[in-house]
Amino acid sequence: MIERYTRPIMGQIWSEENKFAKWLEVELLACEALAEHGQIPRAAAEKLRQRAVLNLPRMREIEAEVKHDVVAFVSSVAEPLGEAGRYLHLGLTSSDVIDTAFAVQLCEATDLLLADVESLLAILTRLAREHAQTLTIGRTHGVHAEPITFGLKAAHWYAEMQRGQTRLRQARQDIAHGKISGAVGTFANIDPEIEAFVCRRLGLQPEPISTQIVPRDRHAAFFSTLALIGSSLERIATELRHLQRTEVLEVEEPFSPGQKGSSAMPHKRNPWQLENVCGSARLLRGYALSAFENIPLWHERDISHSSVERVIGPDATILLDFMLVRLSGILDRLVVHPERMHGNMTTLGEMIYSEHVLLALVRKGVSRDEAYRWVQRNAMRVWETGASFAAAVRQDPDICGLLEPAEIDRLFDARHALRHTQTIIERALMGNRDDREPQKESTLPR
Repeated sequence: MIERYTRPIMGQIWSEENKFAKWLEVELLACEALAEHGQIPRAAAEKLRQRAVLNLPRMREIEAEVKHDVVAFVSSVAEPLGEAGRYLHLGLTSSDVIDTAFAVQLCEATDLLLADVESLLAILTRLAREHAQTLTIGRTHGVHAEPITFGLKAAHWYAEMQRGQTRLRQARQDIAHGKISGAVGTFANIDPEIEAFVCRRLGLQPEPISTQIVPRDRHAAFFSTLALIGSSLERIATELRHLQRTEVLEVEEPFSPGQKGSSAMPHKRNPWQLENVCGSARLLRGYALSAFENIPLWHERDISHSSVERVIGPDATILLDFMLVRLSGILDRLVVHPERMHGNMTTLGEMIYSEHVLLALVRKGVSRDEAYRWVQRNAMRVWETGASFAAAVRQDPDICGLLEPAEIDRLFDARHALRHTQTIIERALMGNRDDREPQKESTLPR
């Protein structure tokens, strides 16, 4: 079973202590860059590095009066530092500190999310290979279609989450931009070299052109990526919820000893954890929309985006972390019922191979429209009377006039229908790599 957390909890990244520590680091790096370029005394920068500390109670006290968090922050840090304190925030504007620190927090959060995705991919790889030959029915419109395997489902999920991983890596790269360009972004009171120094030390890229803020299309792309990954998780969870329905019951989310499914009905085993994942995805999509609303700010900026990001930054990353860990835990201990899958697949008998009969007739020279009518008239008997599709096909004079009994038998063989399953799964798991394993012989039951 996967541990709930094996690394720092996502919430710590968004703590006040960490946020203000990032603000302080931006300020100190700016001072060190100024000293390196001879614009402030080197001794002052060294003193700031050695003695500058956070004092959150004092900061809140000052903020209550000045009604400005960055002013209160700078004042509270500078107060005990004497002459050196005056060099803090020299040539900077508030957004230089806030946006650059926010980018670092988002990068830290993304690194945890990428680790979550990697864990989920490992579980999906195991499920895909373990159930590569676990026969089940494919469904379209919720109706039985043609045979697949449960391993194919897991491989689909793997491929989608791998795309999510690629997008998340790109989102991290896009969001990893800072700015130390002063009010309205003109470098009027600070040089671009200072920005380059600070960003380099923080693992960021300088924003090529900023206003007073980093452009918010970057953030909209980032939160859209989180929402997209969340929607992929919801797709997996929704499928598993359907498969846990009583009349289907092909899989179940884990149910622990002593767990209760309902306050009123002792017999219930509900997919409530999967429902959590689905509900959480709705929030993520809402956060993405909020990020889009932050793009069109007034002129060189207003601060209508700030209140939004104070919510969606922590909430979206914490929520996606929760979703990834929760779904990984469910899938890692998923209860799979192969016998139920096989039983459900027999509900319509050989009718699920109707396309195979159709194509066999077409290959014998029958027009597709006529072949379709021949096969459909036999299939409708199954729906309407419960007759055997295989028996009806074998007795149909038009079909029997073209297909030998042995040929018809081969059309109702799951091994033929799924002979490429292993290749598909390995292709999905290997991505675009060319060193794929050779196709293995199918061991699917008839």
